[in-house]
Amino acid sequence: MLDYLFGLLSYDVGIDLGTANTLVHVKGKGIVIREPSVVAMHKKTKRVLAIGEEAKKMLGRNPATIEVIRPLKDGVIADFDATEAMLKHYILQVHESGRIIPRIPKPRVVVGIPSGVTEVERRAVQEAALAAGARQCWLIEEPMAAAIGAGLPITDPGGLLIVDIGGGTSEIAVISLGGIVTNKSLRVAGDEMDEAIMHFMRLKYNVLLGERTAEEIKITLGNAHAGGGEKVMVIRGRDLESGLPKSIKITAAEVREALMPVLREITSAVGDLIEETPPELVSDVLERGIVMCGGGSLILGIDKLMSEETRMPVYITDDPMTAVVRGCGKVLEDMKLLNKVRVVGGLK
Repeated sequence: MLDYLFGLLSYDVGIDLGTANTLVHVKGKGIVIREPSVVAMHKKTKRVLAIGEEAKKMLGRNPATIEVIRPLKDGVIADFDATEAMLKHYILQVHESGRIIPRIPKPRVVVGIPSGVTEVERRAVQEAALAAGARQCWLIEEPMAAAIGAGLPITDPGGLLIVDIGGGTSEIAVISLGGIVTNKSLRVAGDEMDEAIMHFMRLKYNVLLGERTAEEIKITLGNAHAGGGEKVMVIRGRDLESGLPKSIKITAAEVREALMPVLREITSAVGDLIEETPPELVSDVLERGIVMCGGGSLILGIDKLMSEETRMPVYITDDPMTAVVRGCGKVLEDMKLLNKVRVVGGLK
């Protein structure tokens, strides 16, 4: 009864606490927040100056007095205080209409986490959510949340293979009967792609790029398969010999060459997981195909590369970047499903 009354006064939220971006789904409203997972703080006082997009604009441009932090690394909390501040900011933003009042009530929260995290890392996420103002916090593994968000029949006896390429981790899992049968959590994903582009440009052109420039190159020219036209773009960086600014023109083929080692590592991990999967489920996956989601699945031609490497049909779900948070939102509507798929939860 209390949960029902609290539900009338506060919004239950699903959170995809990602290395690159944080998305918030409000029960009955849909996705209301999509912001980069970045916090800007004053170095001495530790006062929060900016969160999200505003803080991301400061990356690489901040003076010595301002510290710009990405509080999550490889899908887990690297800075607890910054993560708590970010979650508190978003929870208050959801309730800015004034429907949340002191002492009564606090929202219930479902958070998506990588499948390979330790018990300590799980506790850190849960405690950060509770410290940020959650009444209850449940954790759900990202591949399971992504499968639910993609509308896949996770409770069926047939096997489903889902690949979620995020910013810090690539989550690969075979799901059947509402549970994860086999899985891999690979700490190779979008951030490593950015680093690969920076490394390639440094070796080939002797030009040093910033993180934001590398990300822009990945979004604009990132591709995994030849064909579809070769786009070009002009980028600016620092010449390592002269120390002066330098502009160079790069092609999509060069970006593909830079990304390929990272992409091969992900496709190889999918192949390894298929080898560990029971034969009955492999035949189901062969029939149903591999489902891809996450920001990394937006790289042009990645489905073709995955299909060639695994010899299986590959599909990219609709709006792949929001699959995990949509799954977190859906389990808030169905407590029976939440109780079945949650990893940890209910702590008050």
